[in-house]
Amino acid sequence: MKNAFYAQSGGVTAVINASACGVIETARKHKGKIGKVLAGRNGIIGALTEDLIDTSKESAKAIAGLRHTPAGAFGSCRYKLKSIEEHKAQYERLIEVFKAHDIGYFFYNGGGDSADTCLKVSRLSEQMGYPIIAVHVPKTVDNDLPVTDNCPGFGSVAKYIAVSTREATLDVASMAKTSTKVFVIEVMGRHAGWIAAAGALASDKDLDLPVVVLFPEIAFDRAKFLARVDATVKKFGYCTVVVSEGVKGPDGRFLSDQGVRDAFGHAQLGGVAPVIAGLVKSELNLKYHWAVADYLQRAARHVASKTDVAQAYATGKAAVEVALKGRNSVMPAIKRVSNRPYKWKVEIAELKDVANKEKFMPRNFISADGFGITEKCRQYLTPLIQGEDYPPYKNGLPQYVRLKNVGVKKKLGEFKV
Repeated sequence: MKNAFYAQSGGVTAVINASACGVIETARKHKGKIGKVLAGRNGIIGALTEDLIDTSKESAKAIAGLRHTPAGAFGSCRYKLKSIEEHKAQYERLIEVFKAHDIGYFFYNGGGDSADTCLKVSRLSEQMGYPIIAVHVPKTVDNDLPVTDNCPGFGSVAKYIAVSTREATLDVASMAKTSTKVFVIEVMGRHAGWIAAAGALASDKDLDLPVVVLFPEIAFDRAKFLARVDATVKKFGYCTVVVSEGVKGPDGRFLSDQGVRDAFGHAQLGGVAPVIAGLVKSELNLKYHWAVADYLQRAARHVASKTDVAQAYATGKAAVEVALKGRNSVMPAIKRVSNRPYKWKVEIAELKDVANKEKFMPRNFISADGFGITEKCRQYLTPLIQGEDYPPYKNGLPQYVRLKNVGVKKKLGEFKV
């Protein structure tokens, strides 16, 4: 009977711990087939440095509490394994750690780069002769993983942005006569505009609000944007601009590229909101306010989507179940069965079809003028933000779980990452 390794990777979400809960609770139900679940402290780095957490030391109540707790309970990381050919020592180290702790299952909870890491680990059996079953557990607020209809983590961010955009726009409407005319909110989304699109949900048939959206998929046209804002303010007296951090100019360069790269080689973005706000001021002479949702949007468990929580747990549960069937190099994916009523199920995708691929907003999800969403997009997004799943509250604050995270005794020497 082999132990399992579980770790969280990349930017965390409001529901990634719900997936962890799904993995650990399901593994505990199969005690005769899986031993302990050992979590990697700070993602794959925990495996390389043999910094493992014994989740069996946590009570059933504590593990259950993960379902309503945001962030990453075991710590995360941005670290991408190179190929076996480039860095064989890393893989030899993984095998050493897996052997030392009798690990035969590998569950990696993350986005596109994490899928790549999981794919590489899944090939240890074939390329280095170590039997391991590796299953990727999907997570990304960007909603850009292929194959799956949507990604756990996205629905809650979409709900937060839709709610925040609606509330902030009503605030601007109150002040517009003598003060702020334009509010700019910057949201995450490096290459895909799914989160920005959620901002457009703030306006609907029951509450018509002036919201302008800027997508990474549509090259930023300064003149058209300014004309749109000018016309909107003249009509309504105010407007809100939802801008994705990944918006690019006609030259293909990010408007907010700081010239810094992260561990994955991606451009470090941030600061497109003041760029857009500055244009509104300098060219239209309109008073503005701007804000960056940043960590707030992905940490907001208090307003999480019930649909998202259920899907996050379900993919964690399915990961263990499929691993016990001997399926290697796969990922539980969400399949939409119907829109009205909204129904979904979990199916299994091959990891080779997921790793190193991105899913962008289809052009028919973006309005013809490039500043809003179509009805088709609205039908796609709306079910994903449905339902409330509030955490328990005490003294006016949500009660979140902090695990003991008891470390496993090391058996090997040090390894520098």
